[in-house]
Amino acid sequence: MQLKKRDYDAVVVGSGPNGLAAAILMQQNGLSVLLLEGKPTIGGGLRTAELTLPGYLHDICSAVHPLAAASPFFETLPLAAHGLEYIYPEIAAAHPLDNGTAAILTGSIEETGRLLGADADTYLKLMQPVVKDWPVIAADVLGPLHFPMHPIAMARFGLPALTSASHLVKRFKTPEARGLFAGMAAHAIQPLSNLATSAIALVLMANGHLKGWPIPKGGSNQIANALASYFVSIGGKIETNTYITSLNQLPSAHAFLFDVTPRQLLKIAGHKFSPLYKWQMERYRYGMGVFKVDWALDAPIPFKAAECGKAGTIHIGNTFEEIEEGEQQIWDGKHPEKPYVLLAQPSILDSSRAPQGKHTAWAYCHVPNGSEKDMTATIENQVERFAPGFKDTILGRHTMNTVQMEEYNPNYIGGDINGGVIDLGQLFTRPVLRWSPYKTSAKGIYICSSSTPPGGGVHGMCGYHAAKRALKDVFNRRLVS
Repeated sequence: MQLKKRDYDAVVVGSGPNGLAAAILMQQNGLSVLLLEGKPTIGGGLRTAELTLPGYLHDICSAVHPLAAASPFFETLPLAAHGLEYIYPEIAAAHPLDNGTAAILTGSIEETGRLLGADADTYLKLMQPVVKDWPVIAADVLGPLHFPMHPIAMARFGLPALTSASHLVKRFKTPEARGLFAGMAAHAIQPLSNLATSAIALVLMANGHLKGWPIPKGGSNQIANALASYFVSIGGKIETNTYITSLNQLPSAHAFLFDVTPRQLLKIAGHKFSPLYKWQMERYRYGMGVFKVDWALDAPIPFKAAECGKAGTIHIGNTFEEIEEGEQQIWDGKHPEKPYVLLAQPSILDSSRAPQGKHTAWAYCHVPNGSEKDMTATIENQVERFAPGFKDTILGRHTMNTVQMEEYNPNYIGGDINGGVIDLGQLFTRPVLRWSPYKTSAKGIYICSSSTPPGGGVHGMCGYHAAKRALKDVFNRRLVS
């Protein structure tokens, strides 16, 4: 098939991890690719800046990256040669309880289980098959709905993964195991009674045992910088400060891939879509938002449980029941007094993040979509609850509510950092129910954001699969895998 001459073979709009992945795969296949970014710097959710005080580097959005380190696509790229270095905490994640103890996730599945006491055997029976099978099912889990390459292994994962966290947690008896599982499942950003909320917990715990939960040395922007450096090294072109609101702004190309959510894509290209496709896109559902705080600290956070001081990530919320109730309240449009708080403390691992002897920390809680309520005091009270004296260490803070999150990154509609609800109704049919979720009804136009399978997270697999589809449709090129 001979294609007519265009300015570029493909144009990718948006330089988040999915846009970068899409651009790289197409450039690897011999195409000329232009990557456009509306902001002065690339990265989407992968950006780092001095938000509080001079010398304190904060990850503006994502901070800890288990899925980036384990991404089936990113693993194939020479990112270390382009400046990316991961740092792995001794403890991947910790979950403090009111009694002063903490459940922890370590690289050893046996150690993690042993520390759960009476639930040790239950934990091993649940997690050992997932850990064993993950290397062969990762590409299937992190992709669109299709017949799996390893159906038996996928069935072993799918049976517990498709249940609700509220149901699966009944296997555990101890507050430690139940709390640890709740903190993992709450990454789903929806009620824990929803089907498939167990999936994210299983994926995160398995990757904690296999790959760990690392942070990039120097900040999350180093992931984006490494991806961009590799893309340019193989001939790709990047233009920043180019915010696209219309197809008329784009150069000519055979394929256009958009790392944006349905609402934005409708504004840019809605007039090109069929009535049915447009109708489906207009009904796409966005989920709960987040309120985020960054702190410049005079000292490490003084957690009561010593294990928390060695963990890169802390899940704050005490018991399963407390987290379950809080997430349901937020889903119902309320703001709980004791919300689940996800906290990262990168400076305990990476001294480049703060002046000598000082520290940074980052935390968010879930809130109703579009909420403008200031949750600073609520979040700090939750941290203080498990780390008495924490407030006395604060030198400066920076906050972002859901509106400010969306202003910073237009993909975060109403503060939704997952690009839309990832419940059973939108798990594999995001953004619409189609044979290929990446292909729109308009010829040559594709969506490659986290609003497509497998959803949110810094893994690049949405962009990879969208580019793979465009390569087949437009350029008649098939990848082996």
